[in-house]
Amino acid sequence: MTRRQRRTVFISAGMAVLGLAAFLVLSALQDSIVFFYSPSDIEAKNIEPGRRIRIGGLVTQGSVQKSGGTNVSFDISDGARTIKVSYHGLLPDLFREGQGIVAEGRLESLGQLTADTVLAKHDEKYMPPEVAESLKKTGVWRGDATAAK
Repeated sequence: MTRRQRRTVFISAGMAVLGLAAFLVLSALQDSIVFFYSPSDIEAKNIEPGRRIRIGGLVTQGSVQKSGGTNVSFDISDGARTIKVSYHGLLPDLFREGQGIVAEGRLESLGQLTADTVLAKHDEKYMPPEVAESLKKTGVWRGDATAAK
């Protein structure tokens, strides 16, 4: 085997190993990728139940119901659609009605999410860019132009 042939085999084998490694990494990450949706997106994109998602919007006034200590249910709305969220755990200190939040969990049915994580905004002006954009589309946005930075 000539020097040129050995180099070609070595480069080809390296590319194959690199391709296999990339495939394995991407297939492993596929289960841990969580996409962000608004309540309107869930209905419009026909997200199948059982899928892990992240949803954001405003907590609907009068929808927070606490039962049994750390069991809480509430509605998240983007102005056009509403999703019922159930959560077991301690809520963030900044959680309240009318507050912009992001909940992450499994979609049980088209109108129900079982959350395992609830995040609330951390100051008066911050809101996750995806939530702000969704609220702007539906005309519910109450912030100023710098709030979504």
